[in-house]
Amino acid sequence: MDSEQYLRYLQRSDLFRGLEPDEMTTILKAGRLRRIRSGAVFFHQDQPATSLYVLIEGRVKFTQVTADGQQVILRVIGPGEMFGTVAALGDAIHPATAEANVDCVALGWRSEVVADLMERFPRLTLNALRFMAGRLKEFQDRYREMATERAERRIARTLLRLAGQLGRQVDEGLLIDLALTRQDIAEMSGTTLFTVSRILKAWELKGLVKGGRERVLICKLPSLAAIAEDYED
Repeated sequence: MDSEQYLRYLQRSDLFRGLEPDEMTTILKAGRLRRIRSGAVFFHQDQPATSLYVLIEGRVKFTQVTADGQQVILRVIGPGEMFGTVAALGDAIHPATAEANVDCVALGWRSEVVADLMERFPRLTLNALRFMAGRLKEFQDRYREMATERAERRIARTLLRLAGQLGRQVDEGLLIDLALTRQDIAEMSGTTLFTVSRILKAWELKGLVKGGRERVLICKLPSLAAIAEDYED
């Protein structure tokens, strides 16, 4: 992959929106490529945040271990997305572990490099603040869903989020292109394995989804969206 292709990936990231071509070239030259194998980690939860990344190839899964020892999947990202953004804050720690779900390539910038670039390019600072504010709102919405909404809605919204990030159109519908167990879905939606199994079985009987070995196929996207937005018993 040449520098022009890397630039195209960077331009897909919210962090670099509105920057001039010469500024983007400077930022690209300041970054370093990092390649890791599936199952390896970019960083661990509670580790000092030393680098900010933009994913070029692969998928990265973010997990967090709660105070009671439960592991929760927070998010899965694909190419063009940014992660490790707390490195832009300085003296921060990572709130989650970033694990490669498949072999990954990312461009990374050390926190001191990020600080220097932000001083040189104010647009970069503004974009970083907007991104982190958006991510905070996303997590607030997730917690609100878990505290106030029915399990059906939470599960539907979880599947729709994953489909939006990693969905791949196939003949039968929209395939969530990720090894995903029912336990994973339970963790992401803040419910139990039993509840997820019961609800997915009911949806399969209605033809809304089709389950497989660590795969979920959404067969009727509008019907699932209706459950996510306006479910009623």
